[in-house]
Amino acid sequence: MPHTKRRRLVTTAVAVSLGATALAACGSSDDSKADSGPVSLTYWAWAPGMDKVVDLWNKGEGKKDQITVTVKKQASGDTLVTKILTAHKAKNGPDLVQAEYQALPTLVSNNAVADISKSVGDARSKFADGVWQQVTLGTDAVYAVPQDIGPMMFYYRADLFKKYGLKVPTTWDEFARTARALKKKAPDVDLTTFSANDSGLFAGLAQQAGAKWWTTSGDKWKVAINDAATQKVAKFWGGLVKEGAIDNQPMYTPAWNKGLDTGKQIAWVSAVWAPGTLTTAAPDTKGKWAMAPLPQWSADQDVTGSWGGSSTAVTTDSKHQEAAAKFAAWLNTNGDALNALAKESGIYPASTSAQLSGAFSNPPEYFSNQADFYTEAAKIAGTTAPSAWGPNVNVAYTTFNDAFGAAAKNKSDFVTALNTVQDATVADMKKQGFEVSQ
Repeated sequence: MPHTKRRRLVTTAVAVSLGATALAACGSSDDSKADSGPVSLTYWAWAPGMDKVVDLWNKGEGKKDQITVTVKKQASGDTLVTKILTAHKAKNGPDLVQAEYQALPTLVSNNAVADISKSVGDARSKFADGVWQQVTLGTDAVYAVPQDIGPMMFYYRADLFKKYGLKVPTTWDEFARTARALKKKAPDVDLTTFSANDSGLFAGLAQQAGAKWWTTSGDKWKVAINDAATQKVAKFWGGLVKEGAIDNQPMYTPAWNKGLDTGKQIAWVSAVWAPGTLTTAAPDTKGKWAMAPLPQWSADQDVTGSWGGSSTAVTTDSKHQEAAAKFAAWLNTNGDALNALAKESGIYPASTSAQLSGAFSNPPEYFSNQADFYTEAAKIAGTTAPSAWGPNVNVAYTTFNDAFGAAAKNKSDFVTALNTVQDATVADMKKQGFEVSQ
């Protein structure tokens, strides 16, 4: 990809855009005239049951507006991003794509998704500021409509906290003291584990601490994966691992599942989607867990990070961008659509109005003992911190898994591992042709 085209990416969070010409180059719904007559759209998505949700559109609003949408099931993650970019290069991409938030800068920098601000700008009121920011990248443009989010929370075995005389930590200092106190009372039990194969979890923790990993100034990127906020997070978790206050094994393994199910691990820093995982990982402990807000770095704070989530974007290859944008807005703000997404796809909606209605009126079955589960989840979701993603998140994540995997296993310095991620990310951006400031 030519250097000049790669510089078109507008910025994240607190940075400024690269200019009006860059925004125009990324495509705009202004370029698409109102569609007349039947329109057929293709939507690449990986969420299960999406075809059933789209059927509601085709039989309702879509039928009335003569806009038919066909879902084509895809793989998720980097596989889909690569496929989208390959299709865009050949000028035969779909009309819409399901895009993870951290993938949007890559898609924008490659001019693969359109600015649909003129068509969906009024949807902004449906979402928390920190969520909406993830689809605007901190500019006046709108590159997608938020679909689902993963606000982070603290999960714990209420019965075992009572047994061991532990209080639910409200700050990270209290979290560390709780881990140490548990080890003294039950040496064979861990409060939790640091899982080095979950870069998204660490990114969310850094986000909560105020990290801004990618920002821009003028036409240059600044990469700060090893900024002060992230170093604080790395030192905190690295210190707990080194002293043996928590476990250092990865999650989602048979051993991890057994630890949760038998009470060898009694807490989990996770996101709103955790009940589904616990249902499978620890089926024998149903009704024994509780959820609380994520511990804070200071007692007067009230902020959470985000782990996961996706959006619906309109591609620059679409010949019907207005029609596609209309569908994207309906899919992620219409009550019936959101209820169907919750039922068929198992998502937690980004739309604030949907977080306390329909499928979220009652707690998850696994948490039937906590009647206010979704009420609390909605409050926490509203405190989601802004993110700052860049055009090579995949490189940062892959390097993280390797560097932190070794550090966790060897109980070595986490900040050194963090510097490795920083250096690899910067080197890759320069190799791709981005201008990176020191």
